[in-house]
Amino acid sequence: MSPDAIKVLKEKVFDKSKWMQLPRDVVIGHDVLGQVVPVCEDLKLGKSAFLISGKSTMERAGRAVQEYLSRSGSVQVFIAEEISPAIIKEAEEAAQGADFVVGVGGGRVIDTAKIVSYNLDRQFISVPTAASHDGIASARASVPTSEGNVSLEAHPPAAIIADTGVIALAPHRLLAAGCADVISNYTAILDWELAHRIRGEPMSEYAIALSKMTAEILVKNADIIKPHQEESAWFVTKALVSSGVAMSIAGSSRPASGGEHKFSHALDLIAPGKALHGESCGIGTIISMYLHGGDWRGIRTSLKKIGAPTTPADLGISDEIAVEALLMAKTIRPERFTIFDTGITKESAQRLVSMLYSE
Repeated sequence: MSPDAIKVLKEKVFDKSKWMQLPRDVVIGHDVLGQVVPVCEDLKLGKSAFLISGKSTMERAGRAVQEYLSRSGSVQVFIAEEISPAIIKEAEEAAQGADFVVGVGGGRVIDTAKIVSYNLDRQFISVPTAASHDGIASARASVPTSEGNVSLEAHPPAAIIADTGVIALAPHRLLAAGCADVISNYTAILDWELAHRIRGEPMSEYAIALSKMTAEILVKNADIIKPHQEESAWFVTKALVSSGVAMSIAGSSRPASGGEHKFSHALDLIAPGKALHGESCGIGTIISMYLHGGDWRGIRTSLKKIGAPTTPADLGISDEIAVEALLMAKTIRPERFTIFDTGITKESAQRLVSMLYSE
């Protein structure tokens, strides 16, 4: 589905200059939520905060952030249990008088804060409570619609404050999904290079180098990614931030989103709610790496080590649904050329899914 079909971002005035927006302050570590005030002072964000969180994440981290911010200014809290055009509009109206926005929660909360702050021309601070995907640091925001998720270009956070103690307490499934999302950078850049060779699509060597290095680090250190350990949370969060920075350098999601992401979005349409974004991207990465002629078994082994699914059965879906998603992938963002757009037939899709189970 094209992003043009959903109108939640306000039009910006055309400007020939190109800006590379990156997070200015990144704080990752144990018990760092209290750093929100020094960060706000360093960035000169103002005294009036609009804090967006969910019900559960408000209790896990939002209350603490609210208390810290209230010591030096005013804080207005908005609970967003989901992300939708209606919720975004409601939040924008409520945030009119705020100097800056703070998103405390998972991907939906962070994406809501990202869009609200973009539309109001405010800076925002990303305070993730889980390391499930690279949206905690990127300019991209995903908004679900009746026709599937739409990926939108907004702006990256001015700062990221990631408390590894909070993130380590989240279900390990979320951390494993975050790992898989970063590992998918491997095939995303292969698709980007393919599009450059075949269609002359411009590419950024710097963004590719950073994206590849980030994926390689996680693959090589998959053994240390363990449930509910702060070291693992710290390691994965740093990788997610690096992946987000690569996208900011590129000015697009290309360094971290290729055919494997198109497969993931197709699966969301066919079997909504069955897989986390990073989980389905991981499976798509195995298939894409096979098609690119790379070490798909090594990717699969790394995903297994971190506890991420590697087959449709692991997700609780049938092989037939995975085949359907593979065939549908080429219809997702057709302007983005990937190896999944080179003519996969039903028979080849069936073989590719069967390959996932092979020794």
